[in-house]
Amino acid sequence: MKRLAGLLLFGALPTLAAVEFDAIYGDGMVLQRGREVQVRGTTDTPSEPITVSFNGKKVKAVVRGKRWQAVLPPMEANATGQPLAATQKSSSATLQNVVVGEVWIASGQSNMLWRLNQTPGNPQTIAGSANPDFRFYHSEPQVHTAPPRYNAGQLQRVKEKRMYEGKWAVSAPGTTPRMSAVGYYFGHALQKQLGVPVGVIHASLGGSNMLAWIPRDIVRKEYPGCQGSSWVRSKYASAWVRGRAQQNVGPGGDFSLHPYAPSYLYETGIKPWEGFPVAGVIWYQGESDAEIQDQEQNKKLLSDVITSWRSRLCDKQLPFLQVQLPRINDKSALRAYWPEFRQVQAEVAAELPRVGCVVTLDLGSTNSDVHPPRKVEVGERLAATALRMVYGKDVAADGPTIVSCRAKGSSMVLKLSHAAGLRTTDGQPPVGFELAGADKKFVPATATINGESITLTAEGVKSPRYMRYAWAVFLTPNLVNAAGLPAAPCPAMGSTRSSR
Repeated sequence: MKRLAGLLLFGALPTLAAVEFDAIYGDGMVLQRGREVQVRGTTDTPSEPITVSFNGKKVKAVVRGKRWQAVLPPMEANATGQPLAATQKSSSATLQNVVVGEVWIASGQSNMLWRLNQTPGNPQTIAGSANPDFRFYHSEPQVHTAPPRYNAGQLQRVKEKRMYEGKWAVSAPGTTPRMSAVGYYFGHALQKQLGVPVGVIHASLGGSNMLAWIPRDIVRKEYPGCQGSSWVRSKYASAWVRGRAQQNVGPGGDFSLHPYAPSYLYETGIKPWEGFPVAGVIWYQGESDAEIQDQEQNKKLLSDVITSWRSRLCDKQLPFLQVQLPRINDKSALRAYWPEFRQVQAEVAAELPRVGCVVTLDLGSTNSDVHPPRKVEVGERLAATALRMVYGKDVAADGPTIVSCRAKGSSMVLKLSHAAGLRTTDGQPPVGFELAGADKKFVPATATINGESITLTAEGVKSPRYMRYAWAVFLTPNLVNAAGLPAAPCPAMGSTRSSR
C-alpha cells in the first residue's frame, strides 16, 4: 500500500501523519536502469527526515514544504521484485515488487490508444500475455472526444485536469485487455530481445493535435494567438479538430476546456513524469494535423514536441520513434495531404538526432478506416528500430530507401540503401514509381529491379529529370528487402541531387 500511516495519540483524537509517493509510483513499477532515478512524494510531517530505501541503498530525501524528493543512484537491470520504501519516524510508505529495466513512453492519438482487446487475434494474445518482466502504466482517458456534447461532470473533470487515471500493472490476461496494442507489442518484443524488465508508460487521446502535447511556455513563445479559447480559431486547428471541439463544448462554450486545447494533454498526460528517467518515446500521431497543408508548420510542431519533451524529461538525446502515417483508401479532403505529412515525419527524423521514422505504408487500411487493424507489425517495427538505434543490436529495422537518382538516356537509375534482397512481395514489377521531365508532370513509371538498384522508364518521358515513389494517399506497395520491410516513400527527387 502507498499509505501506511502511523497514529499519534493526542487525547482521544488520532492525528494522521503520513508520507506518500506521488501517483506515478506504484506496486509493480519499473525503474530505468543505468540512470539516476528521481523518487518523490508528499508528507504531512515535513519536519521529520525521510529516508528512501531500495535495492540495498538508502538515500536521504530533500524536503521542501510538504514535498519531498530523493535520487537513487544508477542501477543495473534487476528482474527480482523488491520493496521501495520511504520512511519517517512517525510513518512510512512501501511499494512492492519494483524492478529495474528499460522504460518507454507511448503516446499519440487513437492509433496508439487502440486497445489490445480491439485488435484482431486479441483473445489468443491476451490469454498468453502473462509476463512478469513486462509491465505498464496505462493512463485511461476519462473524457473522450466522441461527437456528443460534454455534460457538466465531463466539463468539470476537464477543468480540474483529471483527464487520466492509471496505475502500474504486470502483464497478465487480467491486465492487458485495455493496454495500447502498439505499446503492448512494442514492449513485449523489446523485453524478449533484451532479456530485462521493460515498462511502457502510455498516455494518448483519439484525434489529438500536436499543439495539445506541447508545454505551455513553448506555446506562449512560439504559437501566438493560441491562448484561452482563441486556439480553436487559429491556423493550427484543423477543420476536423475545430469541428470536434465545437461538438464537445457546444456553441459559445469555453474552448480552453477541451482536451485538444494547447498544452492540455501534455500537462495531464506527460508532465507528471517530468524528471522521471525513461529510455525513449514511441509516437503514433499526425492524422489530425495532416489535414493542414503546411509542411513548415507541421514540421515545427513535430520538432517542438520532440525537443520540449527532451528538455522536460531531462535527456537532450532522448530517442523518439515515430510511426509514419500508413496508407488509407479515403479520397476525402481530410486525408488529401498524408503524403506531405509523411515527408514531414521523414525530414524531422533526418534532421534531429536519434529520431526514427518507422515506415508502415503497407500496414494501412484498404478502406477509409483511420484505424488499421495490423498493430502487431507496427509495434514490432518500432521495437526493431529501438533495438538498432538505442541498443546497438544488429537487427533489420529499415526498408529500402532511395538515396539518389541518375538520368541515363530515356531511363532513370535509382540507388537504394537497405536494399539487400530487393524484391516484390507478389512477383510483379514494383508499383508506385513515377517519372517526370523538366515540366514536373509526373506519370506512372515501369520499374525494373537490378540487384540493389532500380531502373525506371515511362511512356512519353524521353528525358526524365525527376522521380518520386509512393506519393499517394493510397496504394498497394509491393517493394521490400530481404527482411520483408517496405520501401520508404520518396518525394520528388531530381536526377542531379541526392536525398538526405
